[in-house]
Amino acid sequence: MLTDTHCHLADSALACRLPEISTAAHAAGVQRFIVPAVTEADFDAVCRLHAPPKYYGALGLHPWFAESFQPGLISRIADRLQAQPGLLVGEIGLDYYGDRKQTRTEQTTALLTQLDLAQQFGRPVLLHHVRAAADVVAALKHSGFRSGGIAHAFSGSLEEARAFIRSGLLIGIGTLVLNPNARKVRTAAAALPLEHLVLETDSPFMPIAGMGENTPANVRQVAETVAALRGISMQEVAAATEQNVDRLLSFP
Repeated sequence: MLTDTHCHLADSALACRLPEISTAAHAAGVQRFIVPAVTEADFDAVCRLHAPPKYYGALGLHPWFAESFQPGLISRIADRLQAQPGLLVGEIGLDYYGDRKQTRTEQTTALLTQLDLAQQFGRPVLLHHVRAAADVVAALKHSGFRSGGIAHAFSGSLEEARAFIRSGLLIGIGTLVLNPNARKVRTAAAALPLEHLVLETDSPFMPIAGMGENTPANVRQVAETVAALRGISMQEVAAATEQNVDRLLSFP
C-alpha cells in the first residue's frame, strides 16, 4: 500500500472526477490520501472527503492567501477540528518566491497562529516552505510546536531537511524527484534515513514534463524513483513510508 500525503482532491480539477481518479490510484497501489485546504472556501469539500482510514482532510490557510487572514478563521477551524478529530492542519507555511502581494509579516502571523492552533489540538501540520525553510523552522521553534507533520514538497538541501527533522517533521518527497535535474531533492531522497520520508504528488499541481496530468496514482512512480536512487526495492520504500504515515496519523 502507498499513501499520497498531499493531494488536492477538493480542487475543481480533480473533485469532479474523484471516482475515476481514486480507481486509478487504487490500481497503482495508492490506498490512502491526505487532502489539504488552501482557503476557507475549501473547508466544506475537504470535510466531506474526510473519511479515515482512507481519506484525511487538513484545514488551513495557504500563505498565498495570507492577506485574507482574520482571527475569526481560527475559531472556525477549531470548531471543525473539534467536530472531526481526524483532521490535520494545512496547508500552511511561508512562500518567498517572486514578488508576492502577501507580506512576510502577514504570512508569519497566519503561520504562527495556525501552528498554535495545531499544537492546542495536537494535530500534525502540512507545511509549505518555498524559499523560506529557515524561517519556517524558526517559526516552529518560536511557537514550541511539537505535534509533528510534513515538510511538504521538499526541494531543499540536506541541511534544511535535517533542520525540519529536528523539529519533528517528516520530509515529503513529491513528483519533483522524477526530474533527473532536480539534484537537491534526489540527493535528499537517496541520503536521508527512510524513517523520515513520506511520499506525495501535490496533484493536480507539480506535473513533470512528459507526465501529463498529475494525480495520486503517480505516487507509485515517486516510490519507484526513490527506490532506484537508494538501490533498494520499491516494496521496502512502501513499507517504510507507510509506517511513517501510520505514526503521523496516530494522534488522538
